Amino acid sequence: MEKIALIMGDSARDLVISPRSVKRMEQIGEVVLGTGSDRESVKKALAGATIAITTWGNTELDADILSVCPDLKLVCHAAGSVKPIVCDDLWNKGVRVTASAAMLSMGVSETALGFTIAASKNFFALNENLHGGLWAEGKENIRELYELTVGVIGGGWAGRHYIELMQAFDVDIILYDPFVTEEQCEKMGCKKASLEEVLKESDIISIHAPSIPETDKMFNAQTLAMMKKDAVLINTARGSIIDEAALYEHMKAGNLKYACLDVFDPEPPAPDHPLRSHPNVIMTPHLAGLAANGLKKIGKHCCEEIERFLKGEPMMCEVTKEQLARMA
Repeated sequence: MEKIALIMGDSARDLVISPRSVKRMEQIGEVVLGTGSDRESVKKALAGATIAITTWGNTELDADILSVCPDLKLVCHAAGSVKPIVCDDLWNKGVRVTASAAMLSMGVSETALGFTIAASKNFFALNENLHGGLWAEGKENIRELYELTVGVIGGGWAGRHYIELMQAFDVDIILYDPFVTEEQCEKMGCKKASLEEVLKESDIISIHAPSIPETDKMFNAQTLAMMKKDAVLINTARGSIIDEAALYEHMKAGNLKYACLDVFDPEPPAPDHPLRSHPNVIMTPHLAGLAANGLKKIGKHCCEEIERFLKGEPMMCEVTKEQLARMA
């Protein structure tokens, strides 16, 4: 019989796992509800477990912690990146690891879609005009999502879901991701492109890349200058991907229709950050991932991953040691 240990405190568990998901796990095996994420609480809950569920706030599952669960075979991370919890001790033990990145990415890509529609329709400026006593001034700047080119940076979970959502519109979608093949792009419904092609050809660019050395300040004075003057730039990925000083100078000079930013570097941006003062910079406080009731999707996803694992089926979001270098 499986023993499933939720090695987290009540508040963390309540955030991502609903009572319905706990009951679903109880149909699989014995469920132990942990009392905290400190080492002793984790070891107590994990003793004898075959499956562990971690989340934000959990620490590395090292040899000392793993010593209490010699038969552990699966860790479901009820959060995004598994970097805080994995180490060589876990990999060497042969434990499989899965994350909830796909669930979190849904909120990210749906937020990017919202920005895409709102910026194209010029909602932001029209709202300001109406509050200022005007009526249809600015309506001439509306663009339908029709026969536009939408560029996507990064073909991970969020980028793929964004591309899927954009299939509802009659637009051309191009993707820059060195790790995605032309065949994979074709299956997703987009065309593989170079970074330069995405910058020069896109009417809208949505960033979904990880924060790694190769993407640091990817959008800088030189690359921003390649974009169309009236393009829309959307970033729901990581703040480090954009050189914020360069973006401000670029937009101050009258470029870009909008920059829609949900992430910054650092966070939060300083009260006197120049981007706060630009009317065409739309800012939200890093809300794109799942929030509120949506976070409970993570618990449901963990149940599904456990069921797939026990049936010998491929898991949706399995993470390997080799993949970690590409994860944010």
